[in-house]
Amino acid sequence: MLSLSLVLVLVVVCALAFDYINGFHDTANAIATVVSTRVLSPRKAIIMAACLNFVGALFSTQVAITVASGLLDTARFQVADIHQPAALAAKLQHPADPVSQYLATRLSPATQGLLGQYPAGGAVSQELQEALVADLNRAITQTDLYSAERFAGVALKEKTEAKAKNSSTLKPEELANTNRALLEKGYPQELGSNQQTFQVVILAAILGAIVWNLITWKFGIPSSSSHALIGGLCGAAIIHGGLPSVLWGGIVHKVLIPLVGSPAMGFIIGFLLMGGIFKTLANVHPGRVSASFRNLQIVSAAAMAFTHGLNDAQKSMGIITMALVSARMIPEPVVPLWVVLSCATVMALGTSVGGWRIIKTMGHKIIRLEPVHGFAAETSSAIVLFVTSHFGMPVSTTHVISGSIFGVGTSKRLSAVRWGVAQSMVMAWVLTLPAAGLVAALSYELLMLMGLGR
Repeated sequence: MLSLSLVLVLVVVCALAFDYINGFHDTANAIATVVSTRVLSPRKAIIMAACLNFVGALFSTQVAITVASGLLDTARFQVADIHQPAALAAKLQHPADPVSQYLATRLSPATQGLLGQYPAGGAVSQELQEALVADLNRAITQTDLYSAERFAGVALKEKTEAKAKNSSTLKPEELANTNRALLEKGYPQELGSNQQTFQVVILAAILGAIVWNLITWKFGIPSSSSHALIGGLCGAAIIHGGLPSVLWGGIVHKVLIPLVGSPAMGFIIGFLLMGGIFKTLANVHPGRVSASFRNLQIVSAAAMAFTHGLNDAQKSMGIITMALVSARMIPEPVVPLWVVLSCATVMALGTSVGGWRIIKTMGHKIIRLEPVHGFAAETSSAIVLFVTSHFGMPVSTTHVISGSIFGVGTSKRLSAVRWGVAQSMVMAWVLTLPAAGLVAALSYELLMLMGLGR
């Protein structure tokens, strides 16, 4: 059996490994066009991308906060968290302490009926345990759980008590985690912490994402590291605690809608920007246009590298922050400085390694690029990534730059784009979420068999 601290260390190490792999897997997003148009040598382009990935990663933590608190329910009770179901049932059947008296008044009619049939000291049925879990999960959403009188005899951490006193001002995720901590302290024997098990959920999610990233990198498929990670989180969480463990509202609004919308916006902006450039410079000599955009493309590639760090490096920051919150190491999903610096550094190192297989796909197989095309595609992508990062949406830089390149190519003529390549890329995108989720679910079961969650 491993200690919580060691499992948490494994989560941090694997999250940084994912960040490193994300760096070399997604190097192509920032520099494929500038390399394929021969504006910069691969060496210079990679150095520029690595430096600006690092700077971009320091600029904001909105995406990290979404990953840390907006996708999974880290506070939810499971049946396995009731360590002494008979003792808990007895306390709620004949409530004597203030916390039990509060909970007894909040029990559902179904739970009250099952408790009425429960023989004192007998075995607690699975049905009653599940009913108690449902009521506990309702209780952690309430703003009136804490009162000084009710928890007067309970030893609470100073930070937990301070948050509980201001429960009406807390965000739903913070409220649930604070109330769960209160109940764990109120029932130290009856209720157990989910800290160790949830670290395994996060670890399994990272492993699922890493495996899928390496498979797609091996075959040069420009899939999404971001959505591999989110697919891994969903798969591991579902196998752990069922569908309610996933915050589906956050998944739909912060992941699925941007999943479709961000490449579509890249396509539209790329199409319009390229069309505007064609019309504006229609009478200018092609040689002069190419020379001018060779310089401008360095600026657009730099913007793309910056926004890549701004969005992508934050995924690992969010994962580590989620692990720290669920382990009660920090009270709320605010990214610590050491996490920001670690993830920014590791992504920059990964970027310096480069992903040449994917660069070839992105830079040559979709459409034959000239500097003006590269400028339009990178500028379009940078705009989309900056906006989505501002709103905390963990989008895929791979999807965005691909959509932008398609839009730029289509503005010339439909036949300029190799749509067969587009079809294979879309298939990889569609498969990423379920494939990474399946690998993560299998990883979770394997890790639990190894005893890491107990």
